[in-house]
Amino acid sequence: MQAPAFQTGVIEVNQLWKVIENPPNRVEILRNITFSVPRGQFLAIMGASGSGKSTLLGLLAGLDTVTSGRIVLDKTDITNLREDNLARLRGRKIGFVFQSYQLVPTLTAEENILLPAELSGYQGDARRRAKDLLERVGLTNRAHHYPIQLSGGEQQRVALARAFVTQPPILMTDEPTGNLDSANGQHVLDLLLQLNREEETTLILVTHDRQLAEYADRILTLHDGRILRDEMAERRVSEPELPEPQVEA
Repeated sequence: MQAPAFQTGVIEVNQLWKVIENPPNRVEILRNITFSVPRGQFLAIMGASGSGKSTLLGLLAGLDTVTSGRIVLDKTDITNLREDNLARLRGRKIGFVFQSYQLVPTLTAEENILLPAELSGYQGDARRRAKDLLERVGLTNRAHHYPIQLSGGEQQRVALARAFVTQPPILMTDEPTGNLDSANGQHVLDLLLQLNREEETTLILVTHDRQLAEYADRILTLHDGRILRDEMAERRVSEPELPEPQVEA
């Protein structure tokens, strides 16, 4: 089933180009990309290394500048926003989960989770929210541990909780299980999908793994900077149930 190429959504991308000019060389990283993501959809962006998928995610998050085209994020055109306005928008609208966790080493697990709430001026009870999320990812007993005292799987679960703490409408993830073994990777993925379903977030996941992409509602495949396919996932993979928290060695 072919997905519509462009429609009103929480994310709208229209005729997007990313080009690096280094005369006499010209590198076209993304070429004429157009798509829309409806609110609440889980979109997987797939492609081989060098296909442009991570660059596209960076542009969607306002972490990089476009060469031409337009990006609208939750009704705000971010294409030419100043960096201070982009930073405020990211704090309010987007949660991030990275392959390398990116926890602050001098902060405890709970303090890492609280950090986005403090930086964005989150209006809710951030400390209660952080404690609730620690419980939901099975790390209540690790709240006051520093990243160096946590396993890779535990660090990524802290990163998941951090991404959700401000209740962002959009979650962007880049190979969130890439640094984990298969058991811990599946555990983190199950938690991500469970939290995403409960929070009703629009989820964008970058991956090179077709099996992982099959959890999504829709798969956008990039090849040499262009959209090769835009299709609804076959959903061969069943929705996971939240696993029991496990204490890792």
